[in-house]
Amino acid sequence: MSKSNSLVILSVGVVAAVVTACTDLNVKETSSIVVPQSASGSFSGLPNVTDALQASYNNLGNNFASQQDIYSLGVHVTAEMIPPTRGVDWGDNGVWRTLDQHTWDATHAFVLNSWNNLNSEVFKATQIIATTSATKAQVAEAKFLRAWNMFHVMDYWGQVPVRDVNQGVNDNPKVLSRSEAFDYIVKDLTEALPDLAEARTATSVNPTATKASANYLLAKLYLNKTVYKSAKPEGPYTFDKADMDNVVKYVDAITAAGFKLSPNYFDNFTKNATSEIILTGAQGSPESRWMMTLHYNQKPSGWNGFATLADFYDKFEANDTRKGVAPKKDGTPLSGIGRGFLIGPQYDEKGAAIIDERSNKPLSFTRDVPLSGAATDKGIRVIKYHPVDANKYIIIRYGDAYLMKVEALFRSGNTAGALTAINDLRKLRGASALTSVKEDDIFDEIGRETYWEGGKRTVEVRYGKFTTGIGVDNKNAYTVLYPIPSDAIASNPNLKQNTGY
Repeated sequence: MSKSNSLVILSVGVVAAVVTACTDLNVKETSSIVVPQSASGSFSGLPNVTDALQASYNNLGNNFASQQDIYSLGVHVTAEMIPPTRGVDWGDNGVWRTLDQHTWDATHAFVLNSWNNLNSEVFKATQIIATTSATKAQVAEAKFLRAWNMFHVMDYWGQVPVRDVNQGVNDNPKVLSRSEAFDYIVKDLTEALPDLAEARTATSVNPTATKASANYLLAKLYLNKTVYKSAKPEGPYTFDKADMDNVVKYVDAITAAGFKLSPNYFDNFTKNATSEIILTGAQGSPESRWMMTLHYNQKPSGWNGFATLADFYDKFEANDTRKGVAPKKDGTPLSGIGRGFLIGPQYDEKGAAIIDERSNKPLSFTRDVPLSGAATDKGIRVIKYHPVDANKYIIIRYGDAYLMKVEALFRSGNTAGALTAINDLRKLRGASALTSVKEDDIFDEIGRETYWEGGKRTVEVRYGKFTTGIGVDNKNAYTVLYPIPSDAIASNPNLKQNTGY
């Protein structure tokens, strides 16, 4: 270390719990960030912006592809997923059950991990932006990354701590309200847009931020603006036509860049994807997505964890291609696993019945699944990324953006336009045409198109359905926000615990 620089350790909290089970979960410990400072105490810039930016992209994939933490806060708490305890498997001191029941508290391990990981990435992006050697393109990408991570802090917790690069380690970061954070994020994205690269559309991997990425996040922000600007986090929400017009504008910009719906739904999650992949993780595999649901005796041997609920499964018509594709069972590796929903008898790659070694019976996934005391065969399993041809984990997909436009058209009063657009999607997916469109029709279509992709909590909150789902024990309105982790409250008095916790 040179004499002109010293190292300041920025505490972002310490992971308070270690999750152990047969599930091979990896809990990341995030305790500090190394910040270069000059002898005068001010930030002197990062030594290598290219490496720092790549590290942030790598963390984007790693943080969002994990089956726990950020993903679990976005999906496990919804009516699309259930994390049943099977004997002692997946007990994990109740971290999964409390998510399903909405009975988490400020010490929940995944709440703390997510808070640490997201805020850490926000600060790293701030360092890149403040480094004078960064190019305009690098600054623009860093602003997108800061916006993306800050969006999730704002969305999950309703307040955002912001630390300036020149603040001392003992200085408490200021805290933005949800409304202030919204404006901050919009400003970042608006400034970044002109200097971001054009998106590559005919590709299965897009590992860096582009104009399409920023347009997507801007559309999502304006679609949820009423939530983030509401006097009460739980609403009621009033959707402004001007905001909905912005959603349409930003999604149209993505379409104009060349993105379009794929005629084969499950191609999106393979190396054959060609037209919907706006942003992927640069590093990290979607392996957890099949491991977290497959049974121990399937190949590959999974962790026999998460399932979907029959009520959600029944929302799909029989001919809807999103419901699933039967396994080939043609003797090729991994051909015993289907795509979409796995229900009923399960077979190996040669078509032989799989035997559940714990019950010594043929494995057959059931419609029913209890949260606690579930047998190993209980619950409908879900495969979107198939182990035989999965590509990088998808962060942003066009199908999600397309339905944001459908919803915005509907909420702005253009029901005819919304009906046409939703039916175009349904036709492509093999579903029958709707004769009219209501709010719940769009909610259900979002579920069918984007199930298990990570963002359903935000949708349920916007539709006023978050506290009413199956299995929710705590139906109090305050649960639309997560508690600020206890460790964060203790380290920064500018943070105030959210109501109800």
